[in-house]
Amino acid sequence: MQAEQLKELVVNALEDVKAQDISVIDVRDRTSVTDFMVLASGTSNRHVKSLADSVVSEAKDEGVRASNVEGAAASDWILVDLGDVVVHVMMPATREFYDLERFWRDAPDLGVAGSE
Repeated sequence: MQAEQLKELVVNALEDVKAQDISVIDVRDRTSVTDFMVLASGTSNRHVKSLADSVVSEAKDEGVRASNVEGAAASDWILVDLGDVVVHVMMPATREFYDLERFWRDAPDLGVAGSE
C-alpha cells in the first residue's frame, strides 16, 4: 500500500471512531523514518485506546501490519508505527504538553482531516 493510501486509511479509521483534532504532517522532506505523521486526540483514556485499536485493525484488514505499538498500557499517548505513517493518539493535555506539531513546524501541514 502506498503512503498516501495508508495515510487516508488512518484518517478514515480515526474519523470512524470520532477522533478529535486530526492533523496530518508531511515529513517526507524532513526525515527518512516515515512519510507522514498523523496526530489525533481522544476524549478519555478508553477513547485513545479505541482510536489506536481502530487504526491497527483497519490497517491489518488491508494487509498492513503495525511494526510497533507503544503506550497502550498507559493510554494517554499511544504511538502506532505503520512504517510510512506514524500515528500519535493522545489525550488533549498530553498533546498540548509535548506539542509535537512544534517540532515539525516547517514541514508542510496537510491540515485537519476533512478540510480538503
